[in-house]
Amino acid sequence: MNTHNGPNASVPRKTPRRVTALALSVGAAALLAGCSSTGGKPESTGSGMASGTADTPRATIAMITHEVPGDTFWDLIRKGAETAAAKDNIELRYSSDPEAPNQANLVQSAIDSQVDGIAVTLAKPDAMAPAVRAAVDAKTPVVAFNSGFDQYKAQGVAQYFGQDEKLAGISAGQRLTADGAKKALCVIQEQGQVALEARCAGVIEGFKGQTEILNVNSKDLPSVDATITAKLQQDPSIDHVVALGAPIALTAVQSVANAASSAKIVTFDTNAALVDAIKAGDVQWAVDQQPFLQGYLAVDSLWLYLNNRNTIGGGTPTLTGPAFIDKSNIDSVAEYAKAGTR
Repeated sequence: MNTHNGPNASVPRKTPRRVTALALSVGAAALLAGCSSTGGKPESTGSGMASGTADTPRATIAMITHEVPGDTFWDLIRKGAETAAAKDNIELRYSSDPEAPNQANLVQSAIDSQVDGIAVTLAKPDAMAPAVRAAVDAKTPVVAFNSGFDQYKAQGVAQYFGQDEKLAGISAGQRLTADGAKKALCVIQEQGQVALEARCAGVIEGFKGQTEILNVNSKDLPSVDATITAKLQQDPSIDHVVALGAPIALTAVQSVANAASSAKIVTFDTNAALVDAIKAGDVQWAVDQQPFLQGYLAVDSLWLYLNNRNTIGGGTPTLTGPAFIDKSNIDSVAEYAKAGTR
């Protein structure tokens, strides 16, 4: 665990690229059901095509993520991808593995099966680089999304969809300062995952108080609960717990109760249960990166490239966040969260 003090200097804000000039005509009929998380073996979307399916040649796209089984965040990614696939006359093959070498093997399998395009997350880019480079060298179009904001260009990938995680962390740190926080505990649920590390680094930079980092294992939520509880009991000066994902935030709510702590919970990312927790006041706010949109754009961008050689963003990242969700606007997104699109 490392303790850091945030700087007093203000941090310039960047403005996310507006996602425009895209055919985002997504009707309710295009929203596909059955988006429970699966890993390992690829799955295909072979039915449920929308009536507005594109009149373009049938293509096959592999989407390969670092999803941890049971993390509902990935249901939103996948639902967005399936929605775009239904519109674009695409067979979507979704697979995942939280271990980077296994994820890299899934990329190689997609290359070997001669898919028409690959959408991939780069949570641990060094481990993924050889497989991604093999895809690029094989002339298979590749887009990155969700993780790898600072690394995708070096791997020869032309398009990226997600948020600037360092900027999102800075924004969260600035908000902690505005909320009057003095000491924050930033909980990293997967050590070495670049997006999570960047978030906490941003919090440290943007927050004028003290930030301590705590590493936990998201694959074992009872252990996460026990570790956060013990830390809060050991250090009652912690007044805010910064979670980096909705399941960790919801677990931290229980930890605060177990520790009889007065610490408040804030988080990155949402799901339907997290929306309810914000409504109830158990979680103060969440940083939203719009995972449904990330999945949608990753697939739709490959369709645009395959059929028109269009490149969204001109090589620069297309940002889908960050934005804040709290009690002031939770009602405006709650309906979409229940439907699995926010």
